[in-house]
Amino acid sequence: MPGLITDPIAIWLAVESDDMRRGIDGLSMIAQEALGKVPFSGVVIVFSNRPGNRIKVLLWYATGVWLCQRRS
Repeated sequence: MPGLITDPIAIWLAVESDDMRRGIDGLSMIAQEALGKVPFSGVVIVFSNRPGNRIKVLLWYATGVWLCQRRS
């Protein structure tokens, strides 16, 4: 999807690793409690696992939340 992250307010990287089993609700909860960021505010939040071979990107787009995952 070209242009999905066109103009984010900020991109935040969650420093604590995640086990990658969480979905939108679980990652949104981590973003709100640990980072103090609300996914609906236009920020992009990136989560990774301990080895660093997987990431999940949580972002608000138009009328919903996108959860993108990358595995290597």
